[in-house]
Amino acid sequence: MKAIFISVRSASSRLPNKALKKINDKTTIEYLIDRLKKSKKADTIVLCTTKSQEDDKLCEIAIKNNINFFRGSAPDKLKRWLGATTQYNVRFFVNVDGDDLFFDAGLADHCFDQYDLTKTDFIDGRGLYNDVYGMTTESLKKVCELKNNSDTEFIQPYFKSGASKGLFKMAKINQPPEKYKKQDIRMTLDYEEDYAFFSTVINHFQSSNTEMSFDNILTYIENNPEVKAINWHREQDWKLNQSNSINKLKA
Repeated sequence: MKAIFISVRSASSRLPNKALKKINDKTTIEYLIDRLKKSKKADTIVLCTTKSQEDDKLCEIAIKNNINFFRGSAPDKLKRWLGATTQYNVRFFVNVDGDDLFFDAGLADHCFDQYDLTKTDFIDGRGLYNDVYGMTTESLKKVCELKNNSDTEFIQPYFKSGASKGLFKMAKINQPPEKYKKQDIRMTLDYEEDYAFFSTVINHFQSSNTEMSFDNILTYIENNPEVKAINWHREQDWKLNQSNSINKLKA
């Protein structure tokens, strides 16, 4: 079985409970769920969260939206995913972060197609509007056996270096469509400015009764540069936080 895993939990230092914040009549995580349901390749969608009581609401949202959920380790995403693969008999999955509200199901399907053709253990899709990773359950299981750290905010090093170096068939995502390659638009929910950005875009499409496809989102933002300006200045803050976290992992 092939799956899309949504990695999400309520705890967030920069924007608390961001997955549960509402834009009009829906929580932010529900906008992402709606987009992922358009996948033509995934056999199931699993919301992967923690056993913390504060994440009960996320599980209720999964049930309400007719997708599966799994509850596992809070700090260790890799072990959480491994538990989900066992429960739902998944052999390959694509991970989507819960703060990537505009993630396009077509990008996940692109990863599934690459796996079907190459049987790659780990597909690395960093550097796009929304980072995406695809991996086999067998490679994930091996990584969990070898690793000696539960800080798995950044998963790539666990597959390509250390005890896992050279064990897996690794590949960059193969020829992703140009529209997914990150330019000067920020599409991640981490700060209040990001929330304002997503609210502005969603309100536009709801008020104009226009399909909120990824292509239409890009066209609208490019035609309205004041929208991209809402949160673009936060990109440097986000990059600095990412860099500090990676350096901490290497230390």
